[in-house]
Amino acid sequence: MKRMNKQTLISAAVGTALLAIGAAGGWWWSQRSMAAMEMGEPGQASGQGKVLYWYDPMYPQQKFDKPGQSPFMDMALVPKYADGDGEAAGVKIDPSITQSLGMRLAPVTSISLASQVDATGVIGFNERDVAIVQSRAASFVERVASLAPGDVVKAGQALVDVQVPDWLSAQHEFLALKSAGDPALLAAARDRLRSVGMSDGMIREVESSGQPRARFTVTAPISGVIQSLDVRNGMTLMAGQALVRINGLSTVWLEVAVPEALAAQVQPGAKATAMVAGNDTPVTGKVAAIVPVLNDVSRSLRVRVELPNTKGLLHPGQSAQVSLGNASKENALSVPTEAVIRTGKRSLVMVATEGGRYEPVEVVLGGDVGDRTIIKSGLSEGQQVVASGQFLIDSEASLKGITAKTAATMPAAVSLHEADARIVDVSDKEITLAHGPFKTLSMPGMTMPFPLANPELVKDFKAGDRVRVGVREGDDGLVVERLQKLEGKAQ
Repeated sequence: MKRMNKQTLISAAVGTALLAIGAAGGWWWSQRSMAAMEMGEPGQASGQGKVLYWYDPMYPQQKFDKPGQSPFMDMALVPKYADGDGEAAGVKIDPSITQSLGMRLAPVTSISLASQVDATGVIGFNERDVAIVQSRAASFVERVASLAPGDVVKAGQALVDVQVPDWLSAQHEFLALKSAGDPALLAAARDRLRSVGMSDGMIREVESSGQPRARFTVTAPISGVIQSLDVRNGMTLMAGQALVRINGLSTVWLEVAVPEALAAQVQPGAKATAMVAGNDTPVTGKVAAIVPVLNDVSRSLRVRVELPNTKGLLHPGQSAQVSLGNASKENALSVPTEAVIRTGKRSLVMVATEGGRYEPVEVVLGGDVGDRTIIKSGLSEGQQVVASGQFLIDSEASLKGITAKTAATMPAAVSLHEADARIVDVSDKEITLAHGPFKTLSMPGMTMPFPLANPELVKDFKAGDRVRVGVREGDDGLVVERLQKLEGKAQ
């Protein structure tokens, strides 16, 4: 037992000594590695190259020159290494796993700046192409043609046969003066026939035949569809009574709902190309009018497109897809809209570089054209951007402290973003505005409160005033910097 205890004591002493030596060696190695990291010696800290700086992954925007403890979190700072050229080169992803991540690249391409809006609409009658057939004098209906609302008639087609007693005496007088040969009296008798309701065509028929007529046929003045037929056999008619309403079909209206944010891109006279359901041939027309009444529910304006219907293939009630806008000779760079990361204060895209690396680039956006977004500056034609999976790369770039590049060609940020608005409510601290779209922010119109940069801005303004508002992007959102009163009062 004594021998075993002695051996055990010896083993314990040796183990303690080895632990002490190991601890000392570990301390020495860690100090050497830390020194190598601090000096930026390649391959010393992790074998990944020169250390550019240290950072806290939870606050990657803050950089430190030396290693140590994070002032933000209870953790050590992490080194940021350079690539072979000595510069940060974005996020590197093994090409073999890009497909697994669902990543998809798209080129930066130049497209036409044609102002085009795609929308849907419903075909209706052209309400300017309407004819109302009336009774020209007190009469009796002898016969109504076999017609009904919805029937299509042609110009000159017989509608109603009527008997007009009051015209008989005037016709006898006219024919008697005609035989007398007095031109002045004949002209006066012709004017009397017009005054009782006879048309010039009826008067010529009586004059050429030499016989008075008691029955006359009322014909369709235009070709089209009978909308209403308010006459029956045997009816007694009064002068001016409406008999038939006919709507022409040579042209039709396509009523299109355009979102409020896109309404400014559509102007009267603009070209419109419609694809009508059931018709494979596109129909080209033009924007006839923009109805100045906003739909409160859908927040859209009604745009009226006039389409030719020479072949009669367009029918009221049909739906159609329509593209509104005019062609433009100007071009601009663009990327798929889904490739843009909007953070609220700026816009980013992830650009693919050599060696399977990706880096964020800040861009200045223009408007949208279809499913693409105009890039005013920040990119060059031919570059590849990430169109799918870019949010994963952006998150990784943020964790690694990679900041977005700002192109030298990017213009200075817009100091104030402007829009027309109506004051809903106002106080010395904030103003509530029903504003139109802020185009430089790609922000649609809406009603919302804004803080004021200075209470003096609203000194001479009240609810209901129409204004031109200028806002600035701050850390807490949009702040009103300028108000300019416009003429008139918003409805």
